[in-house]
Amino acid sequence: MNFLRNRLVVLGLVLLATVLLYLLLPALRQGSMEPSLEGQRVGLMTTPPPQVPTINVSIRTGQLPGDPPLFFREALPVDAAGRQILPRLQVVLLHGQAFTSKTWEEIGTMALLATNGFQALAMDLPGYGKSPDSDGLKTDQSRVDLLSRFMESLGVRAPVLLSPSMSGHYSIPFLMKNSAQLHGFIPIAPVGTRSYTPQQYQSIQTPTLIVFGALDTNLGAQSHKNLIQLPNHSVLKLEGARHACYMDKPRAFHQGLIDFLGKLK
Repeated sequence: MNFLRNRLVVLGLVLLATVLLYLLLPALRQGSMEPSLEGQRVGLMTTPPPQVPTINVSIRTGQLPGDPPLFFREALPVDAAGRQILPRLQVVLLHGQAFTSKTWEEIGTMALLATNGFQALAMDLPGYGKSPDSDGLKTDQSRVDLLSRFMESLGVRAPVLLSPSMSGHYSIPFLMKNSAQLHGFIPIAPVGTRSYTPQQYQSIQTPTLIVFGALDTNLGAQSHKNLIQLPNHSVLKLEGARHACYMDKPRAFHQGLIDFLGKLK
């Protein structure tokens, strides 16, 4: 009996020791690991995030004399270090009725063009922004002459012409009369596309990026229908965007713009 009792006592002590060890091990394990984890957290918090390189693009303004005087903004191309370089292409930016050349600066288009190696020239059309109105711009030819004067005065040769909405009164006649002077054409739901025949459109070989917003069922859809008669065209339809689609979807617009310019030779 004594032997049996002693054996039971020993088994009880072993069982008690096992239970105590089971309960104490997690605490010991946690205590031994916590300092190293805390050290990792401190290390992560004290490591500064990498600095994103930024390029400072200067946008200068000027005014060309004449009737009428023409106000413009210019961004010269720069490399990754911010040094001025020769332009890959020159891009002339017109604007819509509710906007001015300032729009292209505000949404970052001019800086984007400059940092991608393009010279950007944005003008205030007569009667908008800082360009006074003129009574001498009532014909297509007079508006074509105005664009020619602007380009010649600033040494622009074979540019890409970007033209939204109302500025189609200037750009579409210019395309029809002087398409050989353009390296590319980017109409953004412009006015004035119904005034020309299929034969006139089909005679133009200028590379063209037709841009419009999917929600612009009026001028956007109408201009798209007419402009696709140009034989050398591609289309950028911005989903969820209205008439001023470049304002609604600037990132998608800018991506399409740079992709198109990069393909021009």
